[in-house]
Amino acid sequence: MNNSVLTTSLIILSLSLLSACQSAYYAAWEKVGVHKREILVDRVENTKEAQQATQQEFQSALERLTTLINFDGGELQSVYQQLNDDYLASEAAAQDVRTNIDKVEDVAEALFSEWQDELTQYSSAKLKRQSEQKLRQTQRQFDKLLRSMRASEAKMQPVLDSLKDNVLYLKHNLNAQAIAAIKGEFSGLKRDIQSLITDMNRSIEDSNAFIASMNSTNQS
Repeated sequence: MNNSVLTTSLIILSLSLLSACQSAYYAAWEKVGVHKREILVDRVENTKEAQQATQQEFQSALERLTTLINFDGGELQSVYQQLNDDYLASEAAAQDVRTNIDKVEDVAEALFSEWQDELTQYSSAKLKRQSEQKLRQTQRQFDKLLRSMRASEAKMQPVLDSLKDNVLYLKHNLNAQAIAAIKGEFSGLKRDIQSLITDMNRSIEDSNAFIASMNSTNQS
């Protein structure tokens, strides 16, 4: 067996095992009365909270960088270390957002697949039609939410890359000349962070609307 075939086989096996584990996970929760719909709502809520935390970390990094480029005396090393800490915290928070979005998408796919399969079990054409309409409506709402989440996610890495560049540059050039050099980068980074925060706010609003819609359906 050549390497490419072996690699493909391993990938297929890994995906199969992952799918089996996920199915077992959802099945275990359903046995105690927690269904995919509820898990989806919880994961959307978790993602929203992760985005809010990430906004704070990026804002903190921006404020720290603002302090640094306006530095007028004192210990540069201390301010640099704080900026580096803010960058590392932003990186960790961004990864948390990515992980949560993936989890949201995973359970949504499982929910919609199950819902679609269950449509074939109806004997009442009217109830089947109503359930199918609700499925399509929920899918549209979720697709809008996921696009919003992914759009804000896509903006995180360029901001992190820019922050890292500034941190690395300052690490070995911690002097007035280095600070002057990064001032030219600051306006673009500030604009990118503000744009990211705006996109995250939009995603958070979409999350709130989706959660409200799902909770309303549960109560009706």
